[in-house]
Amino acid sequence: MTNTLQQLRIIIPILIGTAIYAFGLHYFVLPNQLMEGGVTGIAVLLNYAAGWPLSISTLLLNIPLFFLGWKALGRGQMIYTLVGVVSLSCFLALMEQLIRLEWLVPFQSTNDYMLAALYAGVTLGTGLGVVFRFGGTTGGVDIVARILTRSKGISMGQIILTLDAVIIGVSIIYISVEKVLYTLVTVFIASKLIDFIQDGAYAAKAFSIITEQGSVMSKQITIELDRGVTLIPAKGAFSGQQKEVVYCVVQRQEIRRLKTIVRKIDPRAFIVINEVHDVFGEGFKEE
Repeated sequence: MTNTLQQLRIIIPILIGTAIYAFGLHYFVLPNQLMEGGVTGIAVLLNYAAGWPLSISTLLLNIPLFFLGWKALGRGQMIYTLVGVVSLSCFLALMEQLIRLEWLVPFQSTNDYMLAALYAGVTLGTGLGVVFRFGGTTGGVDIVARILTRSKGISMGQIILTLDAVIIGVSIIYISVEKVLYTLVTVFIASKLIDFIQDGAYAAKAFSIITEQGSVMSKQITIELDRGVTLIPAKGAFSGQQKEVVYCVVQRQEIRRLKTIVRKIDPRAFIVINEVHDVFGEGFKEE
């Protein structure tokens, strides 16, 4: 029962986040011919070029990537991605139905596209921020980025930025340069909202965990998050007890999962989380 409640506390916010994201796409992005990055951006291009519904194309594009991620990254890292991908497609289908029945009338600007771009950024950023904060993703480029980060050591941020730039660049074929420039405003606002909701603008956080279960905890972190861990011997000044400091740096979307691992193994562990202004090494930037 307790485990079920813990799962619901993660899944429900992911559902809320994908609902907000789907609303932003149909209410602000599509009617104003703006763009989005990632696999969703490809789905938007297919809608502009061939009229394909976002709900179908998003799901079809994510299916092969999901199975690739499941094989390369494992079940533990992909379960909440599955929730995000399926719920996003369902909410996109719901928005399409509401628009068809005229129960939802999209916002279509006639002369002030900046307003549409700003609110598109707010809704998309809020939706994705909530999804990422609770350990989910909407699939697509995130899966590719995680696989390349593990195999090639390239940072996720660099991969996502490059792929998004390519997709938005290709969109010039179907939308005007002016709309592409408005899209950049949307992407910028969305990125700031994601950072804000994630409680920090940095790409990573450093965890210092003081515990008596250091070996068990480090092994579990390595298995579930595929992150390097450093064990530092420590001794309590007052108690004289021998302990260990588990030091680990993780991406912002992995913060909640790491907290869950720590609390599950040692509820009395002392955790210190520090801002990381920059990080180099395996799984992050490589120079």
